[in-house]
Amino acid sequence: MDAAHEAGEVKVSRLQMEGETPPDFEYPALCDSLHGSFHDRENSPMMRAVLCAPVCKVYRFQTEDQRWLLVREQMSETPLSFSLPKQLLSALIRSHTKRAQEVKELGDLSPRWDGLRRDVVHHCDHLVGNYQETLAELEKLSASSCFKSSSSKADKHLQFVPTNLHSQRMEVSDPDSTRVWYEVTTFGAPADHHQAFKQGGLKKLLSKHTSHRDSCVSYSLDESSRARELLASVAQLQPLVFGLTEELLCVSLELSAVRLQQVLEGLTQQTERFVHALKDELVRSALSHAHSGGAPPQHAETSREGRTSPGRRDEEEWDRAWANVAVSLNCIVAMVDRLQGCEVTPSQQEPAPSSWQEQLLPLVVTLRDCVREAVGKARAAMTFVLLQEAAATTVGQGPAHIVQRRHAVFSQALSAAVCGFMLKLYGGLEDPDLLLQLHSVGLLVQFEGLLSTYGEELGMLEDMDVAVADLSRVTFAVTEARGEEPKDLLPTLSGAWGDLVVEVPLPPETFGSLPRETRDGRLIRVHPVLFNIGINQQQSLAERFGDSSLQEKVNQQSCERLRAYCSALTDARPRSAGSRSLGDMVSSLERSLDTKKRKNVGVLWAAATVCREVRGVRLTSCKSAKDRTAMSVTLEQCALLRERHQLGRQHFTAALDCMRRDGCRMDNVQKNVGSRKFAFSGVQLLTFPRLYRPPDGTFG
Repeated sequence: MDAAHEAGEVKVSRLQMEGETPPDFEYPALCDSLHGSFHDRENSPMMRAVLCAPVCKVYRFQTEDQRWLLVREQMSETPLSFSLPKQLLSALIRSHTKRAQEVKELGDLSPRWDGLRRDVVHHCDHLVGNYQETLAELEKLSASSCFKSSSSKADKHLQFVPTNLHSQRMEVSDPDSTRVWYEVTTFGAPADHHQAFKQGGLKKLLSKHTSHRDSCVSYSLDESSRARELLASVAQLQPLVFGLTEELLCVSLELSAVRLQQVLEGLTQQTERFVHALKDELVRSALSHAHSGGAPPQHAETSREGRTSPGRRDEEEWDRAWANVAVSLNCIVAMVDRLQGCEVTPSQQEPAPSSWQEQLLPLVVTLRDCVREAVGKARAAMTFVLLQEAAATTVGQGPAHIVQRRHAVFSQALSAAVCGFMLKLYGGLEDPDLLLQLHSVGLLVQFEGLLSTYGEELGMLEDMDVAVADLSRVTFAVTEARGEEPKDLLPTLSGAWGDLVVEVPLPPETFGSLPRETRDGRLIRVHPVLFNIGINQQQSLAERFGDSSLQEKVNQQSCERLRAYCSALTDARPRSAGSRSLGDMVSSLERSLDTKKRKNVGVLWAAATVCREVRGVRLTSCKSAKDRTAMSVTLEQCALLRERHQLGRQHFTAALDCMRRDGCRMDNVQKNVGSRKFAFSGVQLLTFPRLYRPPDGTFG
């Protein structure tokens, strides 16, 4: 290693001279520091922004045609394990503080809605207090902290931090000197071990609290924004209208037709703006909902007795209120026209200065009254919209502890997904087809789960399912960095919960070479899917005596989403779909799902194949990403060597055992629990699929 660019740890277990045949091919590992040296690109500021503390192992394996593959396995921590959770906590603190303050400023409310406001404020204050405490504890940790061990997964203050998050990468150098990278991100299944699973996971907990969501009227972000804009417009225009009416009365004393007309034109312009602002269907519907106590509106306009429904009556009253403003203004315009038409001749007595004002005064009073009535109804309606939106995004999501659980598991999944995306982006900066695919179709993020559907792990799967689904509301944006240091290249979060944008900065020179769509900041959508197959002894119990319906449902829904993504990709970029038909590959996955087979790991293999074909991000999880994940990752690496690089079939098992005995995943076990043994017993392994069993001497 170059001492000036120290990047991690390389262990030398055995050296082999070039051209020398390995004496015992059963253990073909070559953890050779010469072959394990980092390329300049791997030690670039961009890579150091996303990866740290790498461990490398190098192997030589023989191909079918008796040539040699040079394989470098690298496992790295990532600073995103802590930096992104801290950013998310800060964003949640800001948004909940703002939400609480906003509802406090809504003014006087009826007892019913004031009670809802108190619930919202209490909910927000509770979460803000917890999040501030968690963030303060995370800030106390060393700035270089990049790793949360499996033994810390239930730590209260590490609730938002992913467990054992690593990037697992494999570089393969073929005999013809071509180099290919394969990547998979590994981390403990995103789950809340602090709150534990006695009451189940998020899927079950959220289903118990649907009544909270049903009690709130649902308003979109666009409708909430319109409500804020309308309140701001009313607050600005009402004083202007009132000021101009006062000026009109003052000018009327001057008996100057020109001045009167000038003021009238200003009053007409501002009043028309006022009427236009209020002429919004959102006000009508909100008044109807508010009158019905927040229940969904009635579709019938009249009752069976023929009487107008309360909601319809509110809408009619609103139409009358804002229309009266326009009518009152027209009356003033007509009066001014009449006054201006009255010519004063020498034989006529000049009108008293107060006569014009006396004729305008009742009309001005009427206009003001109509404006006040319209403003009152509009404020009530928009206050209702904002209060309902606040309730829907706070108490409507369930009790505070459920919302906190949801935020925490999302944080874990987000950190892992961002790590995978950044590596995918860095590897495809010179691939215009990939960049175009990201903007036209989006990014596929495929989670592989190895959790059982029995006991606590069923709750973990429920947490993971919700966390993965919530990623669909995240988008990525590629931005230009302020500098080229690793700290300048860390991703940042913007937006709010439900509409988060992850901004990934690139060095100025690199950013300038990107396609225009990327430089323009076009957002990249995320398409997350989760495929889970339990493989341990607990899954055997679930299949015989329990219930695997959640696993079946999760896999089926993800397969449907995956097929939709592949169809969109084929339509948008026919040539980017690969040589093999994506439709055939998805059909193979569907057949695997339809096969009623216990521990059907073929589903995982088929899903991973599709993901790699469409250049998606791969992530693998079990309870702690330590033991079962190690079996899956090493199996995937050897399968790729066999299928894409002609690893000798007679050497497949030896290579697999070698990676499990001497590879990076054994180092992962040691850094988590201090022992170089996978946490399996011989009896447990009898229930595992054969290819997921480690070699003798590596477990206990």
